[in-house]
Amino acid sequence: MKAPLVCSLLLVTTVHAADGDDTRQLASLPPAAEATLRTEMRANLLALNEILGLVASGKIKDAAKIAEQELGVSAMGRHRGLPFEARPGPHMPPAMHSIGMDGHRAASDFARIAASGDRDKTIAALPSLTSGCVACHYVYRLR
Repeated sequence: MKAPLVCSLLLVTTVHAADGDDTRQLASLPPAAEATLRTEMRANLLALNEILGLVASGKIKDAAKIAEQELGVSAMGRHRGLPFEARPGPHMPPAMHSIGMDGHRAASDFARIAASGDRDKTIAALPSLTSGCVACHYVYRLR
């Protein structure tokens, strides 16, 4: 029941964006920072997909490791060594940056739950992995 609703919401959002009615806040980042952020978001999608596959196949503790390494607090600061103009964080609106930080913490919380091996609790915690993503993408846009 939820999947059709999500698909409908995505379709409506896509249609409105195509019509130029996208009311999300523009987060203007330098081109290098935008490129870094887009690369990171694609990597995050791959990590989420891997986590979902691992949970579905019962490899809960493996999902915990990926969640922490790729999305959790352990993943923060990856861009520290890049030139300032290529680092997304310092150029984001403060609220956008805060959503990102909260997302890293939520992924670490999920990883702790999954590390216990408790399948039911892990499945119940799955939405916490994407709630920050949804919040940020719902409010902000880069173009």
